[in-house]
Amino acid sequence: MAATKITLLAVAAMAVLLGSASAVTYNVGDQGGWALSTDYSNWVSGKKFNVGDDIVFKYSTPTHDVVEVSKAGYDSCSTDGAINTLTSGNDVISLNATGTRYFICGVPNHCSPTAAASMKVVIDVASGSSSPSSPMPAAGPGASNSPPAPPSNAATSVGATAGFGLVALLAAGLMA
Repeated sequence: MAATKITLLAVAAMAVLLGSASAVTYNVGDQGGWALSTDYSNWVSGKKFNVGDDIVFKYSTPTHDVVEVSKAGYDSCSTDGAINTLTSGNDVISLNATGTRYFICGVPNHCSPTAAASMKVVIDVASGSSSPSSPMPAAGPGASNSPPAPPSNAATSVGATAGFGLVALLAAGLMA
């Protein structure tokens, strides 16, 4: 009987741990932030954005802003019909649904439909678990459960820990 309880506890703990996805916070442009000098198509390559992740745009105000636009707005660098305009200089955007999101800088001449280095980025959001190309350890510089401080050169992992309380309660119930 005790072996059955221990086996059930182990299976439940593994299920909780394996089912816990980690959200990732990406600082757009890494150390360069949201700036004219960053190649955003290069920055986004190799990254996998997932539902639950956050992206953070850090920039100087009023020099820049962040405007979420449609694909047509992205292609033409137009803010007409903008979905959202952000101006804080530390804009945290939660990726809460699958799909493609388009962001540009709305300051004139910062987004160019033809220039390779232009303040525009496409974020494709998938439903799977995060697997950034070079995550920082949770205890590393810039790790936080709140909006991050200065931009870092890698994604920040924020692990889900709610499952540990469930495991403790399950263990207590099985041992009784």
